[in-house]
Amino acid sequence: MHIKKDDQVAIIAGDDRDISRARRVIRVIPDENRVVVEGANLVYKHLKPSRRNPQGGRLSKEMPVSTSNVLLFCPTCHQGVRVGYAYDAADGHKYRYCRRCKKEGRSTNLGRLSKARPAYAKKS
Repeated sequence: MHIKKDDQVAIIAGDDRDISRARRVIRVIPDENRVVVEGANLVYKHLKPSRRNPQGGRLSKEMPVSTSNVLLFCPTCHQGVRVGYAYDAADGHKYRYCRRCKKEGRSTNLGRLSKARPAYAKKS
């Protein structure tokens, strides 16, 4: 799965669509290919009065969104972008990069995905 917890994403489809706004991923559900995004896909849960919640009322909560409807947010481009994967030449760790920035000659590292692997580092 290309999205991890605490990543910044942009929603590209649905009622909350805004490609230029970053939102944080709260939870990832890999079995269902879904993510829970902060402030997106809000629904109301109606609560009956009880001892724990004496007044009852409406509780707003986030529901999962399909991973196909979100893109990783690039802080350099300021919008959701497609992602590529590569190994770092120095120590061999795997990382994600913005494909739009790479095409324009800039390099944006969107986070490490693995620990350092000397076998994947460039031989000098």
